[in-house]
Amino acid sequence: MNLFSFGSRDIGIDLGTANILVTIRGKGIVLKEPAVVALDRRSEQIVATGIEAKEMLRKNT
Repeated sequence: MNLFSFGSRDIGIDLGTANILVTIRGKGIVLKEPAVVALDRRSEQIVATGIEAKEMLRKNT
């Protein structure tokens, strides 16, 4: 998704503790994702973010 294709430069980003929200003036919320990142412990690489990482958390606890 290209956020800048909406034709607006008025973007609000909320980096909350539970969720990340991105809003664009005139469009409302265009992104609402959990503030979760999954890392590979061996390589220390990011393997998933947002909803996908939250689903991985559920499977590993």
